[in-house]
Amino acid sequence: MNNIQVDIDNRIATITIDRPKKLNALNRETIEELGTAFADLEENEDVRVIVITGSGEKAFVAGADISEFADYDEMEGKKLAGRGQQELFDVVENCATPVIAAVNGFALGGGLELAMAAHFRVASDNARLGLPETSLGVIPGYGGTQRLPQLVGKGRAMEMIMTAGMIDANQALTYGLVNHVVAQEELLDFTYDLARKVIKNSPMAVAAAIDAVNAGYTDGTDGYQVEIDNFGSCFGTEEFVEGTTAFLEKRKAEF
Repeated sequence: MNNIQVDIDNRIATITIDRPKKLNALNRETIEELGTAFADLEENEDVRVIVITGSGEKAFVAGADISEFADYDEMEGKKLAGRGQQELFDVVENCATPVIAAVNGFALGGGLELAMAAHFRVASDNARLGLPETSLGVIPGYGGTQRLPQLVGKGRAMEMIMTAGMIDANQALTYGLVNHVVAQEELLDFTYDLARKVIKNSPMAVAAAIDAVNAGYTDGTDGYQVEIDNFGSCFGTEEFVEGTTAFLEKRKAEF
């Protein structure tokens, strides 16, 4: 792959967007490569957590590659957003393998949208986050108008989108946009520690929980019923037997 690197170590896969000269901006090729990587890793039974980050210290992803679509017409713009959501952003959100975004530096436009599609986020203390699309005469097209209000509330999302401004890592933490803020040099180690905590638990149960939580944000879906169904399904698995047996035997479960 030309724009990303994928490394697997101790059941943690790290996807690094590697376009430093473009501040890791998302072009079509990068989106396609990321979509393929996520799909492949989800099928890899040796991978229990996926960490997504950007190369260097300046940027997670500084946005979309504007030079690619500056001359698009209405139909091309609609197709661009639709393909991107289908091929990558929805794939990340619905991935059965937990996805953690390690946000280093700028996460703007499509970069913030990618981070928001992850299941949760850790930011470095130099992170700057925002959706600047309205300053370019367009709106977020990769799920930003939907996921940002879910995370920070309607009023704050409206303000961030309409002002096209950036917020710093601590403000993002206050808003609930990120879960943790750590020093730049500690970002990946801290994220990997979180990943290892996830790995201790049942991968089947974690996947079922992701599905149930996402169901509550899906129009026309009864999230409570999905929870009931997924809860019941857990009882028919070997991981449930191992987890409950280990608890009763006062030992750590082996998943």
